[in-house]
Amino acid sequence: MDVLVVDDGSTDGTAREASNKSRTISLPFNVGIGGAMQTGYRYADLHGYDIAIQVDGDGQHRPCEVKKLVDTVLSGEADLAVGSRFLSNSPGYKQNPMRQLGAFFLRGMLQLLTGRRITDCTSGFRAANRKVIRAFAHWYPEDYPEPEVILLLHRAGYQVTEVPVSMRQRRNGSSSISGLKGVFYVMKVSLCLLLDLARRPWDNAKVNGR
Repeated sequence: MDVLVVDDGSTDGTAREASNKSRTISLPFNVGIGGAMQTGYRYADLHGYDIAIQVDGDGQHRPCEVKKLVDTVLSGEADLAVGSRFLSNSPGYKQNPMRQLGAFFLRGMLQLLTGRRITDCTSGFRAANRKVIRAFAHWYPEDYPEPEVILLLHRAGYQVTEVPVSMRQRRNGSSSISGLKGVFYVMKVSLCLLLDLARRPWDNAKVNGR
């Protein structure tokens, strides 16, 4: 398993620390989560990887849980496996009431739009197969894309499956959507999800046949 660190224009020495232990791509300036994630998926596409595992950099995701996601994809159960902290017991993880309310709202909205119950639509712990890698390399939402890609993949006919995983509290950094920013985040994501209904999903023929 190869490790790639995408350094999104940081100024704190991330690239220097990471380059000693893994492959590192340093973006010339901060492009945001969508651009940074697409960079990783483009790398995976260009280098012919069959599976790409997405892991946040704040220490929440346990490396020992990666195999669950990979096995789900390899078995053919899913094109994208999403690690859900809410389908299993995560004794070291707690959400504040505001985050719980936001997660509940987005979960209900996705269920309304897809007909499926996704318990952890904002989880950044994911494994994608070759088809999804190519789709994400072709196009990926900006800002806070995790809920959006679930809707877009569903509309394009890809199989998205949640996998119970154990997560822990954030170990490093601070959340970019705390406080009032969290309210704005939920409003913005909700609007984006509605706009995605009018957006054309990934073109399977173009993505898979190029």
